[in-house]
Amino acid sequence: MSPGEPDIPRSKFSLKGKTSLIAAAAVVAILLIGLPAYRLFFAISVGLGLAVAGGLYLWHRSHPVEEADVEDEKHPLGLNR
Repeated sequence: MSPGEPDIPRSKFSLKGKTSLIAAAAVVAILLIGLPAYRLFFAISVGLGLAVAGGLYLWHRSHPVEEADVEDEKHPLGLNR
């Protein structure tokens, strides 16, 4: 090991793609089954998320992007880098 490298061992364990989704779903399921208080928190969180998603959907449905709002094909809505 060289002097500039940390002494922390690097793990080769990595979750990617579908495996991460399955692991997250398993953790949520275990918490919902094992901790009754978590059920209320989860229900409130899902309800708030659905309310925000519904509000955004209705807002964008009633306020669509018009041709005048788009400057060119490479930078829609003037979002320049």
